[in-house]
Amino acid sequence: MLLLGGSFDPVHSGHVELGRYFCQLFRTDALRLIPAGNPWQKSSLSTAPDHRIAMLELAFSDSGLAFTIDRQEIDRSGPTYSFDTLSNIRQEAGKQVSLVFLMGSDQLHRLHTWHRWRELLGLANFAVSTRPGSPEPLKGLPPETMEMVLPRIAGPDEIASVPAGKILIDSTLHIDISSTDIRNALRNRQNPGPLIPPAVLGYINDHQLYRNN
Repeated sequence: MLLLGGSFDPVHSGHVELGRYFCQLFRTDALRLIPAGNPWQKSSLSTAPDHRIAMLELAFSDSGLAFTIDRQEIDRSGPTYSFDTLSNIRQEAGKQVSLVFLMGSDQLHRLHTWHRWRELLGLANFAVSTRPGSPEPLKGLPPETMEMVLPRIAGPDEIASVPAGKILIDSTLHIDISSTDIRNALRNRQNPGPLIPPAVLGYINDHQLYRNN
């Protein structure tokens, strides 16, 4: 099972391509999308949860993927932590199912700041995608993160065969789309064009989102 979390504020074409690519790589169409509720390392989100969920559904409806949307972080009170989310999914999926948590290389570089970060690889595997212009995935990693990552690097077949504990570093995708840049464009009444799926842009315009924030 592949897990893609994020603020999705708004969801953009890069999220869709990331999900599609890794589903193809791991030969599955089972993708669970996990919109953030109250991420403790970010300022408050711009858009209400129901809007973000509606945009997720529109963005992935034509992806060909058997996606589901997991509301647990939205429905959870207080700050939301990936450790709690992965713990819940592991309990639900059972001990033997391979869980693969998708992330960008920028998140890997901040991993040591996450809540109970050393325990995360006991709950899931990681698949890390680089972004154009970002540092080399392993270059500049904090020593404690590097010590954990290096012995765990593996390919997709090995990762698919184990429940947790392995890390894939992938530099195939060349997507450089930022939700912040999209929000800025929309606030300035600019059309973000192909950065977001047309159905999502239509929803944003219909509901006048991102106009005053």
